[in-house]
Amino acid sequence: MPDPLDTAATILRAGGLVGMPTETVYGLAADATNAEAVLGIFIAKGRPTFDPLIVHVADPEGAWAVAESTPRARLLAAACWPGPLTLVLRRRATIPDVVTSGLETVGVRCPDHPVARELIRRAGRPLAAPSANPFGFISPTTAAHVRDQLGDRVGAILDGGPCAIGIESTVLLVDPQPVILRPGGLTRERLEEILGEPVAVANAQARAASIALPAPGLLASHYAPRTPLRLLDEHEPWPTDPRIGRLALCGPVPAGGPTELLSQSGDLAEAARTLFASLRRLDASGATDLVARLVPAIGLGLGINDRLRRAAGLG
Repeated sequence: MPDPLDTAATILRAGGLVGMPTETVYGLAADATNAEAVLGIFIAKGRPTFDPLIVHVADPEGAWAVAESTPRARLLAAACWPGPLTLVLRRRATIPDVVTSGLETVGVRCPDHPVARELIRRAGRPLAAPSANPFGFISPTTAAHVRDQLGDRVGAILDGGPCAIGIESTVLLVDPQPVILRPGGLTRERLEEILGEPVAVANAQARAASIALPAPGLLASHYAPRTPLRLLDEHEPWPTDPRIGRLALCGPVPAGGPTELLSQSGDLAEAARTLFASLRRLDASGATDLVARLVPAIGLGLGINDRLRRAAGLG
């Protein structure tokens, strides 16, 4: 029986698409050095070509073949890779314009998933890989989600189990000063600890207004269920209408419509891991509308709140 990794690597070398597990979400992978293959990602997802892609590599040395290193970038790579951190750096000529939307920078990371890194090694080239879902909708955290959403638009789907982190990587503009462009699976606090200097977070309105976008996943409406989602004000009570679905970090939530708790104990790491699957279940519940509350804006809460705001179309 053929090795699924060998089959997937062959598809990639031939210019096809593969559903690839990572620790954050499942990615839709193509050869990042093949402009026609990368264009296939945009077509399969219905993704606008002004939204650049992240390039995945098997190890830090692979990153420096894709992007120009800097002292800060090497420090972060040594401390955080493999892991959920994307570094935005000046790109090298090996990466075609379609990957970066014509920008002179590229987002690059080394995923913390053995299947993903082995696939990159066997393919023998870096892989462009946004989330493996139709553009703008809920990101996939299992292989079944990829099959349900993309079906025969993918040459193969590798099943690496449920994603360990469950939200996308943190995207960091490295130089001249470190700025988080997209909060995600690596916290601001950890970045500041590694660098020994402050790390800014880009203003959401400035990110949403920036076209071409400097990094992936910065649109104001993204990660969205098909059912309309609204964020409750801080003191607004939970609705009790049984037609309205509710998403909360933890209880208690009064009886009412379909309800998803991200973590019974209020643990933000568990909440990040379950966020997209919980949104997906609420979206399929038959609710006419969805409401959610933001979580504490510390640690992984920054990334969770970013996804909730954009799922509600608020950038």
